[in-house]
Amino acid sequence: MIGEVDPVERMMTVKEVAAYLKLNPITVYRYAAQGKIPGFKVGSSWRFKKEILDEWVVNEARRYSSASV
Repeated sequence: MIGEVDPVERMMTVKEVAAYLKLNPITVYRYAAQGKIPGFKVGSSWRFKKEILDEWVVNEARRYSSASV
């Protein structure tokens, strides 16, 4: 369909996630391995779904903004 994005195109690598979140790639690897950021391994490589990552960012922002009140 017009306007639909292929689900594979919404997958992000560690390098892409690091740039997107303005983090060091090592931090992304560490957070993924510790389960602090939603991702999964394909072989030895980490992959992240952009839509799930976006939800995680919103939830983390809410969590920290409500904790500071």
